[in-house]
Amino acid sequence: MPNLLTTDRMTNDSRSGLVTQLRSPHLLIFLILLLALGLRLYKSSVHGLYLDEKFTLVNTQGVALEGYNQHDVFFTPGKTYFTPKEFWKKKELKDYIRAIIQTDIGNSPSHYALLWAWIEVFGLSDLSIRMPSIIFSTLIVGLIFMLVRRYLRSDSLALLCAFLAAIEPFFIAYSHMARNYCMTIFVALLGTWFFLRILDRRKEGKQPIGLYIGYGLSFAIATLGHYLAITIFMCHSIYLLLFNRDLKTYIGLGLSYIGGAVSLIIPWFVFGGGKYTFQTLAYQAKLYGGLALTNPYNNGFGIILPATIGNVVKKSIPVLADLFMFSNGLSTDTLAFRNLVIAVGLGCIAVLVVHRFGRERSVPTWVSVVVPLLLVAGFALYSVQSARLIVAAAVPLFYYLLYQAMAGYTNRNDRRFLFLLVLMSTIPTLFLIAIAFRNGHTYGITQRYSGFSFPYALILVGLTIRQVFRQPAYLRLTLAAVLLLQSYYIAELLYRIYEDQAPKYTYYGRYRIENPYNTAAERIKKLYAPGDTVLYPSPRTAPRDEIENTYTTHSIIDAQYTNLYLPKDATYYQRMDTTQTDRIILVKGQSGQHITIFDFEGTKYRY
Repeated sequence: MPNLLTTDRMTNDSRSGLVTQLRSPHLLIFLILLLALGLRLYKSSVHGLYLDEKFTLVNTQGVALEGYNQHDVFFTPGKTYFTPKEFWKKKELKDYIRAIIQTDIGNSPSHYALLWAWIEVFGLSDLSIRMPSIIFSTLIVGLIFMLVRRYLRSDSLALLCAFLAAIEPFFIAYSHMARNYCMTIFVALLGTWFFLRILDRRKEGKQPIGLYIGYGLSFAIATLGHYLAITIFMCHSIYLLLFNRDLKTYIGLGLSYIGGAVSLIIPWFVFGGGKYTFQTLAYQAKLYGGLALTNPYNNGFGIILPATIGNVVKKSIPVLADLFMFSNGLSTDTLAFRNLVIAVGLGCIAVLVVHRFGRERSVPTWVSVVVPLLLVAGFALYSVQSARLIVAAAVPLFYYLLYQAMAGYTNRNDRRFLFLLVLMSTIPTLFLIAIAFRNGHTYGITQRYSGFSFPYALILVGLTIRQVFRQPAYLRLTLAAVLLLQSYYIAELLYRIYEDQAPKYTYYGRYRIENPYNTAAERIKKLYAPGDTVLYPSPRTAPRDEIENTYTTHSIIDAQYTNLYLPKDATYYQRMDTTQTDRIILVKGQSGQHITIFDFEGTKYRY
């Protein structure tokens, strides 16, 4: 009998140990990181590169579009043919700078430098050049966990926020792009970590030299990743001015800013391509401002509206809504402004009812009936019968609970951290709104430019969701049902992102096939024989003004993109074909047979 009891005790202890291990934050965050990585790797190389990604690729190879630095390859008088070997001639630093100026207005040099080094090691397949974005997007999840765990002291909340970051549509969509956004958001988030750790160490009376260096580097690298990353560091400065009176901290952070600026930022803006960034931004402000007044809808860039209060509000609503997962997808374009106003109005009434009558342990029965009814009452008035309007009506309740969650933190340091989160969740978008009014158009109010706020907004969402499940049963069940409904919409959005049918996130509403230029290059390598000639389509160029003028009468872009995937030592004979605009053709030397390598069909496959 004693042996049996001992055995039972050992079995129970082993089970208890297993449960404890399964509940371990380290194991759970590891599983969440695996989930995040899997969601980002899934279909990451299925869709061909879109325009900006192609710009990224040519910039990393020092190739200026339309041959500014390849006149000897494409435009030498009397020279009809060119080869991949000539195309791949050695590039100098000035070639890379010129390429970045031409296609990215002198922006993002730190991203291009990193990606150049990556390509040197791992090659330039679509998956390879997107992999840094996948990695940085996954690292964002881990850093959010660390930030919440340390400064809000809750493993469960940290895990919830990390899970939300793992499934956030913005992070998944942009991890599939060989662009600067994921890297820059991560580095800016890392800068926030360094900033807070510096303040921690200063409270202990220490001078954290390593953290100061890390902060200065993160400031410089993020700013050189995308100039709008500076909005996050502006939030740090606002926080410091409001809550810190330590002179040594000001000096240390000031030297971090100066060090980052002097060592990296100023040299790029003085000697590199950065000096063209502000010139081009001024040109774009004038161009887009003119189009907003004269041709807002059919201008070749997208919808560009004058920056009236009404237009700015309508353009800002979906940008701000998408920052917070519980309001993702709420847009005046699909739900109509009038319907959103009605839904939010009903939600505000629900907040008043909950605040006045629904917070006690004993909630009146009529309250538990009225609050859910208010969320659906608008269907008698809506012009669009969409379940998303239930979510819209619940948004005021979610913000009310977020306020409750934040008010529940009574520690001064906690409240200051929450204030910093609010700053970093809103200032980047408010900055875009201010620039819109300054420039007179709404073109810059876009999701990707406010993307620096996502990590911090997700923490606020995590606080809100946790607060939902601390409410009385009637409210908890009502809002849990709304969250379940919103989860369906998030899952549907992720499906559309993977299927290339979410234009807000992927810039395309139709399915992209695998990279057509890589496909064409593979076919050329397979079919080419000595004596053959490859012909590339060469449509006429149509610059809008002197800024866009490349001083070439016919485009060579298709040839440039395809040669990126051809062997660097190949001597294939190639030439431009100005008689047609869509097909890459292989002309067999012996028979004269024309083989269509790829047909772009106008803009259909030119993403």
